[in-house]
Amino acid sequence: MSPASPAPPAGRRALVTGITGQDGSYLAEFLLDRGYEVHGVIRRASTFNTDRIEHLYRDPHEPDARLRLHYGDLTDSSGLRVLLERVQPDEVYNLGAQSHVRVSFDQPEYTADVVALGALRLLEALRDYQARTGREVRFYQAGSSEMFGNAAPPQSEATPFRPRSPYGVAKVYAHLQTVNYREAYGLFAANGILFNHESERRHETFVTRKITRAATRIALGLQTTLYLGNLDARRDWGHAQDYVEAMWLILQHPQPDDFVIATGESRSVREFLDAAFGLLGLDWRGHVVVDPRYFRPAEIDRLEGDASRARAILGWRPRVTFDELVRRMVAHDMELARAERTLRDGGHAVGRRGPARE
Repeated sequence: MSPASPAPPAGRRALVTGITGQDGSYLAEFLLDRGYEVHGVIRRASTFNTDRIEHLYRDPHEPDARLRLHYGDLTDSSGLRVLLERVQPDEVYNLGAQSHVRVSFDQPEYTADVVALGALRLLEALRDYQARTGREVRFYQAGSSEMFGNAAPPQSEATPFRPRSPYGVAKVYAHLQTVNYREAYGLFAANGILFNHESERRHETFVTRKITRAATRIALGLQTTLYLGNLDARRDWGHAQDYVEAMWLILQHPQPDDFVIATGESRSVREFLDAAFGLLGLDWRGHVVVDPRYFRPAEIDRLEGDASRARAILGWRPRVTFDELVRRMVAHDMELARAERTLRDGGHAVGRRGPARE
């Protein structure tokens, strides 16, 4: 917790959409550590996707269990209203999204439905709930640096939005609706504009995790080639564990506001490759092949955030450096690669699943 962090409220109840994702799992940990009762929204599917929160889950029949999971979907407005009535939260964190930028070009309508209209459905449900009960519910909307597009860096709260993907456009819509509900209806509705934040829990289809998984597998002879897109793209990379604290701090601030959360340092994909492969004593140039299919129809050259307002007002600052972020991801994925090689050497078939997105 940062030096300026307020004392954790006792007995608070939080509702988190997207709890099974990278950010949702870290936020659930953070809130549970601070005495919250946490309610997570998960989509009904034929397979379970709760790996990231398995270590947090306890049988709800246990008297001290403080994590509850509910089926729900941001495309179902009536279901969201029922959830609010059932949970009666003090805080709502809207992290649910189709969050893969490259995929949003392939599924723009679905992305808009979940990311843009999903936020609107939740805000409207909150407005009705608050008007009926008179209870203030603090709402956090997860924004993205992708909203800035190719606006000149460093990007701050004052930088105009110029999104260059269906995902970025949808996030701008959700951001502006959050501002509108704050100003029109008096909701405690706040935006966090988070720049790229990665971790050991990042999905393998995102470029950072794709790199660390491939580097460790190459080091152990399980893979020879890594296919990537634009190596010159520059991003402001931090660790997700630091960024979920910022989400919480935004909702503890006396007034609802919008904050950029970033490290203030921009590095290229090439630099990430240098760091990850370098930890393993490898030269990535002998293994990486640029594949045009991984280029976006509209590229963003450089994202670099100016989080000076968050530092000054919230007392937030990142703790995990870029080098430490890469080190943690490589160490985690090396353990996975070792386990995979042990299975292979034992004669077990080992395969990789899912489309090779980036």
